[in-house]
Amino acid sequence: MTDKKYIISLESLGFGPEFEVFKAEIGEQNLARVIAEHKERYIVKNENGEYIAEVIGNLRFSAHSRFDFPSVGDWVSISVYEGGKAFIHRIANRKNALKRQAVGKDGEEQIIAANINYAFVVEAVNRDFNINRFQRFLTICYEADIEPILILNKIDLIGKDKLSELSKLISSRIPNVDLITTSCYDSSGISALREAIQIGKTYCFLGSSGVGKSTLVNRLSGAVMMQTNSVSETSDRGKHTTSHRHLVVLKEGGLLIDNPGMREVGIANAQMGLESSFQHITRLSETCHFKDCAHRHEKGCAVLKALENGEIGKDNYQNYLKMQRETEHFEASELDRKQKGKKLSKLIKHVNNRRT
Repeated sequence: MTDKKYIISLESLGFGPEFEVFKAEIGEQNLARVIAEHKERYIVKNENGEYIAEVIGNLRFSAHSRFDFPSVGDWVSISVYEGGKAFIHRIANRKNALKRQAVGKDGEEQIIAANINYAFVVEAVNRDFNINRFQRFLTICYEADIEPILILNKIDLIGKDKLSELSKLISSRIPNVDLITTSCYDSSGISALREAIQIGKTYCFLGSSGVGKSTLVNRLSGAVMMQTNSVSETSDRGKHTTSHRHLVVLKEGGLLIDNPGMREVGIANAQMGLESSFQHITRLSETCHFKDCAHRHEKGCAVLKALENGEIGKDNYQNYLKMQRETEHFEASELDRKQKGKKLSKLIKHVNNRRT
């Protein structure tokens, strides 16, 4: 067992009533939460401490995909053995799971983290600022029924006028979502960020590499959980890159999940998330002449009409179309993969029958 810095409860680890049945089935002493994952090795935590854990054979062999393996944030059933180690036997049904298109694997999803209440979506104000990326992260949050909070970080790198300009751009493209502006250099906005964190709730940090996620986690936790370096003067980029996901329990309450920076945020099956991220386009689409209007060239399209008269911006519209195409491609790839899987299963069954 690893050293305990302070006594915690299951509630301070984010345990809620939705997992009561699972706890009753396995026994409270066997319940733990996954707080770190790295190459199928895990660290789990409960009231008794932290354990290095691995998946037991039955769970591994019954898994159909990576979706069936534990992820950071999961509640699991464990058995402890000598040397502070544990086996993971079962995974509780997830309240939600933050997912993206698996990199290089058409039609497959990758879980980023599980059982999340809020997502801190981070963009830095430097040259890599991209509001389209904000909308992309919002889409996967809404699809998982996770409330997003936007963070515009490293504001010490720009003046007040530029900050005001960026803030107005964000509020115009992404209305009704809280925005917090921060700087770890001069501590601007850090207190506001602390106030946003509720006891027993889980917050997942999302963003590209170098936007300052790990530094923010360090400031909020009051400790150097992951080693970070200052911004490079020549590149405006943080030199540190988080290599694996991990969950941090704050002494004041609340839980933070830090993630590796994501170069690609592929959209999987996220139609509901798209509708929530682009609510104005969704409302307009209800008045299109055709119910299955794709908003690309159809006559009587209310979205195209709004685009022509400037009611919606071209960049906003193009970003919507791009993610819509990704969703359609994922759905087609997923269907094709399942059909191939069925054909393979039939072939294996046929071969086995011939042998008998």
